[in-house]
Amino acid sequence: MRKKLPSLTAIWAKSMALIPAVAASLLLFTGIASAHVTVSPASTAPGAWETYTIKVPVEKDIPTVKVALKIPEGLDFKQYRAIPDWKVELTKDSAERITVVTWTAEGEGILPGEFQQFDFVAKNPGSDAELAWDAFQYYSDGSIVEWTGDEGSEKPHSITVVTSSTDADSASASASHSHGHDNGHESDQAGNSAGHEGNSSVEGTDQNSGTEAAAETAAAPVSELEAAENGSPIGTWTIILASAALVISLIALGLTIRGTKKSA
Repeated sequence: MRKKLPSLTAIWAKSMALIPAVAASLLLFTGIASAHVTVSPASTAPGAWETYTIKVPVEKDIPTVKVALKIPEGLDFKQYRAIPDWKVELTKDSAERITVVTWTAEGEGILPGEFQQFDFVAKNPGSDAELAWDAFQYYSDGSIVEWTGDEGSEKPHSITVVTSSTDADSASASASHSHGHDNGHESDQAGNSAGHEGNSSVEGTDQNSGTEAAAETAAAPVSELEAAENGSPIGTWTIILASAALVISLIALGLTIRGTKKSA
């Protein structure tokens, strides 16, 4: 007796049951690719006193305990917003320009599934420019993730475009914001800067050596940082598990079709 082949309808119904597993695998890859350390805004006006925000998500199953951000050339860092349970260190060069800002958790840090935002004010360059924000994310196991790559890379840095061709509303708002700072903010800034220096002195005389160490770590060779990052395999395991789920889904589909043929 000739065996009856399974209908296309039966095969389609069996296949549809596997779609959730395949979709979950794809979502895992999407989550890995989208959770980047970013700095906003993406564009701003020349010469403006801009409020910048660095957003730090956690990609691993362990907390982020420190974040170091290199200040781009031509940008004049002014002030930062204090965050409870986070200590801020400012690294300066020989000209007293702030080159690295480091936020260090005094508590648990940024837990898995969470993100944190840090705000600061800086004066933009006086002409059009591109500001590349190199950031270094430290996890509790000692691993470091470098966000220093170009656009399209696995770990890209954020870019802020300083341009005079922004729309009229943005330019007007930036000019007004800058004017307010120029007229009344300088004295406030001096007071806040003195307060920050006072807070730094409370940390002890080793403050400068600590910030210098942070700067050296931020500028460490890529090979060393990648070696440290490899100490925490959670990112690799996520990719492996997602791939395994996809393979299992395809195998299950094949077994389903085979079983349907046999039953027929």
